[in-house]
Amino acid sequence: MRGFKGQNFTDRLSASQSARQAAVERLKSKLDPNDPTAIARRAERLAIAAAREARAKAREEERLAELKRQEEERKAREAAEAAEREAQRVRDAQEQELLKLAQKAARDARYAARKARGKKRF
Repeated sequence: MRGFKGQNFTDRLSASQSARQAAVERLKSKLDPNDPTAIARRAERLAIAAAREARAKAREEERLAELKRQEEERKAREAAEAAEREAQRVRDAQEQELLKLAQKAARDARYAARKARGKKRF
């Protein structure tokens, strides 16, 4: 049997260099800006990006509309609560006034009864 004659270092180096060069050529052909498939891919990416941006804009507008609606609801709720507090304050004031009038009437009645008792004694 004859001895195996393997590749020496320079053979392996040149094979590696040619493989690298072939890979670079393949990459260059893929990156060619005038290539129809590259143009189609670029157009597809632009269309996808535009659609994505449109969806993002729509989501943002929807979010802003929701925030505006929530703000309006909050203002309406606060206005209703303020009106209710004012109405309660008015009711409390009226109640206090009625209570004062009732207390005054009771005091006047006691005073009148005391005056009437005093006149009977003499």
